[in-house]
Order: sequence, then C-alpha cells, then structure tokens
Amino acid sequence: MERSTSSNSQTTSLKSFLEQGDAPVPRAEDTAKVFKRRSNVHLQKSMQLLNEAVSPLLNRTSRTPRGNLRYFTSVDTPDISEALKFTPRKREQTKNFKQPQPTRSPFSRTMPPFNGENTEMTLGEVQLTQDLTNMTYIDDDDPGKKVSGSLFEEFSEALKRSAAPHQAMNLLQDYKSVCEDQVTMLKKLMNGLVRNESKFNKTLSTYETLKFEKETWTLFHCLYKDRLEMEEKENEYMENDWEGEDNKTLVWALSEQNIVTRLFEKDSVVRQSQLVVDWLETCSDESYYGEKANFFIEQPVAWENTLHNLQKQKQGVKSSMTRCITEMDPDAPCRQKLSPDDLDQEDEKYFLRNLFVLIRAGKLEKAQNLCQACGQPWRAATLEGWRLFHDPNYYNSTNVDDVRDIEGNPQRDIWKSVCWGMANEPSLDQHEKAVYAALSGNLQAVLPVCTSWMDYLWAYFKVMVDTKVEQEVRLLRTVNRKLDSVPQSFEEIELTPHRIFEDIAASIDENVRLESENRYHVIQKYVILGDISALVEVMYNWVQTSKTILPDHLIRLMAHIVLFLRSIGHGCKEDLCEAILEAFVENLIRNKHKDIVAHYVASLSPAAQVQWYATFLEEIEGQEERQKHLQKAEEEGLDVALITKTVVERIRMRDSGSAFPENSLAPDLVITEEDTARINAIDWLIFDEAHRPEALKQANAIMRSFIVVKKHAAARQVFEKLPSDTIDVVYRMWYHQTGSGELLPCDHNAIREYLCTRAYLDAVESFNDWFNLFHKEQPTKPSSVNVGASFTDRVAFEHKMKQFNLEKERWMHNLLVQTKTTRDRIYNVLLFADGGWLVDTVEDPEVDESRQHQMCQLRKLHLPNLCLNLHTVLHSSGLYPEAVQIADVVASELHQLYKNFDKVAMQHLLIQIGRSSSSLLDENKDPLGYDMV
Repeated sequence: MERSTSSNSQTTSLKSFLEQGDAPVPRAEDTAKVFKRRSNVHLQKSMQLLNEAVSPLLNRTSRTPRGNLRYFTSVDTPDISEALKFTPRKREQTKNFKQPQPTRSPFSRTMPPFNGENTEMTLGEVQLTQDLTNMTYIDDDDPGKKVSGSLFEEFSEALKRSAAPHQAMNLLQDYKSVCEDQVTMLKKLMNGLVRNESKFNKTLSTYETLKFEKETWTLFHCLYKDRLEMEEKENEYMENDWEGEDNKTLVWALSEQNIVTRLFEKDSVVRQSQLVVDWLETCSDESYYGEKANFFIEQPVAWENTLHNLQKQKQGVKSSMTRCITEMDPDAPCRQKLSPDDLDQEDEKYFLRNLFVLIRAGKLEKAQNLCQACGQPWRAATLEGWRLFHDPNYYNSTNVDDVRDIEGNPQRDIWKSVCWGMANEPSLDQHEKAVYAALSGNLQAVLPVCTSWMDYLWAYFKVMVDTKVEQEVRLLRTVNRKLDSVPQSFEEIELTPHRIFEDIAASIDENVRLESENRYHVIQKYVILGDISALVEVMYNWVQTSKTILPDHLIRLMAHIVLFLRSIGHGCKEDLCEAILEAFVENLIRNKHKDIVAHYVASLSPAAQVQWYATFLEEIEGQEERQKHLQKAEEEGLDVALITKTVVERIRMRDSGSAFPENSLAPDLVITEEDTARINAIDWLIFDEAHRPEALKQANAIMRSFIVVKKHAAARQVFEKLPSDTIDVVYRMWYHQTGSGELLPCDHNAIREYLCTRAYLDAVESFNDWFNLFHKEQPTKPSSVNVGASFTDRVAFEHKMKQFNLEKERWMHNLLVQTKTTRDRIYNVLLFADGGWLVDTVEDPEVDESRQHQMCQLRKLHLPNLCLNLHTVLHSSGLYPEAVQIADVVASELHQLYKNFDKVAMQHLLIQIGRSSSSLLDENKDPLGYDMV
C-alpha cells in the first residue's frame, strides 16, 4: 500500500470540507484548543507541585519498563493452529476503525477501548491507601520490608499447595499473583510516605525489586508452559511429516497464516521468541500512560491550527505563517517541503510518542483508537497492513454458499517495503519511524527511541520473529505475481537469542549496558536462553561472593527457581543448587521466619537437613515453641532424633576447652548463661520417649563437662532435667523394639554412668552439708560473767549455758548422723560395684574414645580428692580409727584405687592419715586403729 494512494480520499474530503466553510471554528475567538490545553497543563503542573509539597505522591519511572500484566494471556495454553487467524472485517468496518478486531499475534488479548489513563483512584483504592497509611508499620524505619515480609510465608504456602510436578504452572501463577498483590500494596503504601525520606527510598527499592520478580515469574510461566508441553509432544512432532502431500498443495501455500502457523508449530525458537515479545509488551510500564493522550474528542481533526490558518486565508485574512503547508493531506509536508503550524508540530510529536508507547506495549487496538481520536484514521489503516493474508473460502468445504471475507493483507510485501522506506526517511519524526520500523522489522530505526534493556530486548526479538516469518512466507507461499523484494539489510539480519544478548550487553547506551548487569535481567536472560546450567552457576556465584549484600527477596527468588527446576526434572549441578538453598535457609533463620524453616530445610540433602535445622533450633527458647518446631520437623519428614542429638551436642560443645581444676570439691563456680543453655538443651530430647536413650547419653556428657570444672550445682540441674523414670523408659523402649531385655552396650554403659554420676553428686552434696554443719552451724558458747556480776546476770548466764549445752548436744547428734551419711555416700563412690566408679562393665564394639578419656580423667581427678575429703570428715568428727583405715581401702587390690593417685596426691593422703595416727597415740590407742589387746 502506497502512502499517497491511501490518502487521496482523505484529501478530497478535506478540500470539500474547506469549500463548504464548515471547518472547525476555534473556541474562544482565535484561541486554539491546543493552546487552552497547554494552559491547563501548565496550571495542572503548578497545582501538582504544590500538592507534592504538602502530600507528595509516587511519580517515579523505573529505568526498566514495567506494567500491569492483567491482560497477559500467553500464560494459558497457546493454540498455535489459531495463532494467526483473525476475524475478517467488512468493508464498512475498514472505513471506520471505531471497533477494530483483536490484533495480537500469535497470542491475542482483549483490550478496552482507548480513553486515556484513568489517573483518579477509585473509592476502594483510596480506602486501601488510607488503611495502609494508618497502619502501625508506617512509622517503621523500613515499612516496605515489613509489609513484604509476608511474602516468605505466602510462597511457602503456595509451594505446599502445588507440590506435585503436574501443578508446576499453577505454582508459577501463584508466585506471580502473590508478587503482584505485594507490588500493588507497596505502591499505595508509598502514597502515604514523604518522598526523598529514607523510609520512602527503602520502600521504593522493595517495590522495584518485587516488580522485577513479578515479571520474572511471568516469564517463567509463559516459557516453561510451552517447553513442558513441547517435551510431551516431542515424539509426535518428530514423527510428523511436515513435507507431506497436504503441505505441498497449492491451496495450502496460498495462505500466509497456514505457513506461519506451521512455522510456529515446528520451530520452538521462533515460537518462544514470540512469547518473549509478548511478555515484554505486557511488562511495558504503565507510567507511560500518565498523560491524557486523547486530547481531540469534541472535533477529531488533525492539525487543527493549520486548518484554522488555511480557513482564515481562504476568507481573505492574512496569516503570518509563511512556511506552513497549503494542503491538508498527510503527504503534504513531504511533498511541499513545508511543515504544519508550530503548535501542530508539537502536538504531532506528542501524539507519535504516545503512539509508539502503545505499539511498544502491544496495544495496537488502542493505537488505532488514538489515531481516530486525533483525526488520523488513515494512520490507523496503515497499522493494519502487517496482517497475514488468509482466504478461508479455499478451505470451506462444508457450505459452498457461505462466502467469508478475506483476512489480512494480500499485498503485505508492498506494505512492508513502504514501511521500511518510511523508517529510513530522515525528515520523519523518530517515533513515527520507530512505529513503522517495529511493524516491518527495521531494527536500526527502532533502537534510537529505546531507552532501557527491556526496550532493546523487545526491539531485537520482534525483529528476529519478523525476519523468520518473512523468510518462511517468501519460501513457501504460492502467488501469481512477483513479490516485492525486501531490502538487502533485511536479508542480512541473522539474529539469534545468544547474539541478541551479546549485542545488548555491548550497546552504545551506557544505561542499557548497566541494566544488562541487573541480577533480575541476568536471570531473565538465561531463562529465555534456556541455559539452566549457566543460570545455576551465576546464582551460585552471587551467593558465594555477595551473600551478605544480596536482597532477601532475591535470595528467595533464586531458591524457588531451584525448587521449581527440580520439580519439573530440569535440575542440574546439585551441589550448586544445594548451596543456593542453604543460603536461603540461612536467610530465613537470620530474619526469624521460624514457621517455614522446616519446610525449606526438607529440600536439602539429609546431612544438610540435620546441620541446618540443628542450627535453627539452637536459638529457640521456651518449651512450647521447641515442641512446635519439632512437630513441624516431623511433618516435613526430617530426622528429628538425629537433629535433636546434634542440637544438644552443638550446645554442650561450646567452650568445652576448660582445664581440669586441681580440687574438684572446691566451692561451686557461678552458673553462666551459657551453662544454663547447655542445661536446657536436654529439653530437646525429652519431648519424645523414643529419644530417651539419647537424652541419657547427652545428659551424661553435659554432667561430665560440669563436674570437671567443679560446677556441681549445674550438674545436679542436668540430672534433674531427666525424668525419674528414664531408666525404665530406656528398658521399655528397647523391649518394644526388639522383644529382648538385653540392652545395647552403649545404652547399658550410659545407664551405669548415670548411676555413677548420681552417686558422686550425692556424695558431694552430703560433704557440703557436713562442711556447713561443722563450720557454720556449730553453737557458740556464751561469754562468762564477771566475778562481781549481779544475781540477775548470773541467772541469765546459767540459762544461756543450758541452752548452749542443749544445742551442742543436738548439733553433735546431727553431726554424727551427717558424718555417717557422708561417709557412706563417699564410700558408695569409692567402692562402686562391678569394677569401680565410671568404669564400663560391657565392652562396646563402637567405643567412644573421647568418652573413655574423659571418664579416666575424672577418676584420676576426683577419687583422690574424695579420699581426702572422707578423711577430713572422719578426722574432724573424732573417728580416727576409720580415718586410718582409708589407707587399707586405697591399697586394696579389689578396687585398686591407688592407680588413680599420682605421687603428690598419695603423699598428701598419707600425711593426713599420719595425723589421725598421732591422734590415736595421744589417746593411748593403737596407731593403726586396731584395738589394743
């Protein structure tokens, strides 16, 4: 279609319109409508600046286009067979573009008529904004982070709802919807914040991050829906004979739609490239539509100021416009080498800019309505020429009388040639050239008006699809005429997805090059390329090098990408994927998303599950909360027994390098917070009786660590943490499992150690009680009265002495009882049955060398001290013969206690026994404690 031909009827109608004198009359005398509009615009801008000073609103355009994807339908199953079939249009419809048919190819969507951007908020939106403004988190330092924190739980719920592989598309749709809801909420939240403040900037950063994520999940949905469906049909396509008899018929090749439909069916690269174009168009930023574009409604006519000047000249009024066109047809500026009125030129630029924005967003129907609203229906017609030709009457064999209208443009090759020439015309506005270049595949004419990475990507992929379609049509279409040749530069274009991304990364536009490094764009790049290995490697490198500075939402996105790829069987490089998931689990733990940690830990390898969930549980306090998270672990199938064991081991191994004290029965040290944490760690193992054997072993280990540093009170608290029926439970659980009463060697030895520890703690407590009774509770003898004291004083003294004698007698009795109790309890340790204190009686094939070493050291540390303390008790109580007999106990080969003494300890004990022998000699008794004959 030639441009001059398309405008002849329009020129004739405009001339007759002038002759009739019915041209539009400017409103308010000679004031043009555009002038009034500009005045209103300036006034509105002034009011807006004033309004922003009081209550600023969000009005910032991101570098990367974004948009509402409400009308994006490519996420549904694409029907390639109907990809390029469009509703035929009657002749009267061709003249009137009031209701043009849907124009999207190959995946159409329905758009409402163009009526400009509705910038006013609805009542519900206003209410929502007020509610958000009044929320308590509006005073938070980072309200956006606080509001979007719920995304982690919402993603977890979505993952649980759609865990099956066949629900993968539902899962992606849920991810996208959740992000979209958060983006809407954050946008309204920012309306209540003051611009340029710290909290506004932080919230804006979160808003942009979630916008990128929403677009990424949408890309995943549309591409992987196609890829998964193609995997299922791969064998069918391989067996299909595309060069069969049906495809070689002359009738079949007459339809460009048939040819391109087959191209989309057989060539996954072209089909998915069109999906990328469709996705990029739906992501086009809505902020582009912030200004009213339909500013000619009452009298839709192009160049109204120029028309008004020509009308005045016809009436004999002189005009100052000497360089103005004298005819109103669209080709007049090029033909006459003149221009319209200055105001009309400005309006034209504004109109063309909005027109390109609509084309960029894939809103061709809106673009055509805009052309009509601005008095340029001829331009709306030029936007129709790209449609693929199809005559349905060739394929209608059911009803011969049913004649249908022809679809598409039979001279599309001529139209494309004209558009290509217009795109290379230097005198035309760059946005006008870009409009026709985008429709005809002229890449170099589109790029000058592209300002972002996504704009460049859209231009490249749109041209690549157009090139492939044109090549296929020219190769297979059967026509009775020679097709108009395409420019040489068009034939030389050999774009591939990989080359496209390389060219964009090397763009001369610095902003585009910087955006190419945006992490979300990098993810989108590899998703489009289908290079999963490279995507995983890149995400892994981010985690390894920038884990501490990566946004929380980006880490969440990467983890869910890995989980999605696993679910559909496209996982790779499991060690790298594991590292990404571990980074996300660590992020959840750090940010206190406690309720969902178990769910994501379950996606790790068994060894990592134990380590990470144990790390998480270490910081959990409170019995109810601990039990809740253990229950969640069971629901997710985690090894709770091994996890709780690991938790206790981690806690008890903290600061475990303390040196052995010289005197284990010295006054107890203060119990620190770390000690309390180690004591309470046993709680993890007593929720379930099945874990009681492990609880016993871990309690023994913790008590050993406390006893070695003289923290006997702390060891007693650990002992009391274990239920009193622990030994019975261990036997019962083993019997239920095996039906045998013979325990495992490790369990048998753990019970024996538990009894040894109890005996030792009883001995220590008894000695402490004796020590306090002997040194602190002994009655004090009252002071004697003077010789010349009064009768009253003497009577009072006698009364005090009676009281003293009674208390001393009572004290001596208690001391004797406590002495015997302490003696017996210490002997229970020194003479512990079946081999001695802290000595295993059953050989364990899997011996714990560390435990054996600790018990040996405890014997050498505490048994000599117990002997010394026993001597102190007996000697101080006057039981010298028993004190001397300690030497026989130590020297006995039955118990071999002497093996636990070093030279210094033995010398010290003998010195003390020597004191008792001296006391016996002072009483004229045998020095060794034997009865005299």
